[in-house]
Amino acid sequence: MDRKTVNYGQRARIGVLMPSGNTAAEPELSAMMPDGVSCHVTRLPLNGSSAEDLLGMTAQLEPAAILLRDTRPDLIVFHCTAVSTWDPAMDETLCTRIQHATGVRTATTAAALVRAIECMGARTIVLLTPYIDEINEREVTFLRHHGISVIDCHGLGLKTPEEMMAVEPESWMDLALQHRSEAADAYVISCTAIRTLPVIEEIEKVLGRPVITSNQAMAWHALRQSNVLDRVNGAGELLSGQNDTEEHVAMLSSI
Repeated sequence: MDRKTVNYGQRARIGVLMPSGNTAAEPELSAMMPDGVSCHVTRLPLNGSSAEDLLGMTAQLEPAAILLRDTRPDLIVFHCTAVSTWDPAMDETLCTRIQHATGVRTATTAAALVRAIECMGARTIVLLTPYIDEINEREVTFLRHHGISVIDCHGLGLKTPEEMMAVEPESWMDLALQHRSEAADAYVISCTAIRTLPVIEEIEKVLGRPVITSNQAMAWHALRQSNVLDRVNGAGELLSGQNDTEEHVAMLSSI
């Protein structure tokens, strides 16, 4: 019998803090990990979209991060777009809390999205999400704070990870086509709880623009911060590695 190749983290281990109700991010992240890189997950409570739900996810941040530290990760990531883009200061706040508790390098989905957009040379984007308006407004404010122009934003008004997971991947293709803009440098499909990996390359081919998703951006950012420069097929232009420059990779690795 042929032996199955298993990623036990011989090259790098990535610790992931994610919402408790999210069933999309874990399989998507694992699918984008090259040989020898593993993801190890601890969950924090989040099953809704209210302010109380989102900020409540951070209440037990330190104990959860300390549990992940026991896996000896190269990096711990806080993987929730809606929380990490809450305001321009949230990214730094989350990273500081995790680093103080664990001594491990840290990243958030918010930072991953900004770095990915920068890597693609995009300054003007179309933003598509499953979110309610309040979350969309906060994310647009966050992106604009980082000099990214959002020329169109559309959310589906969904409130729970279960509802978000239920959206078929092909629906994101349809939504991107409905909001096609020649002025857009890239399309950002935001949220870690949705299924986008199967259609990223198809959308890029049809629209002729890079597509950046929360899970894809985090996979790319975490790999580059862990000094893993492998090209990953089937996950879009970002992970193909063709836009990685020596200066950009060095910058990411030093964060």
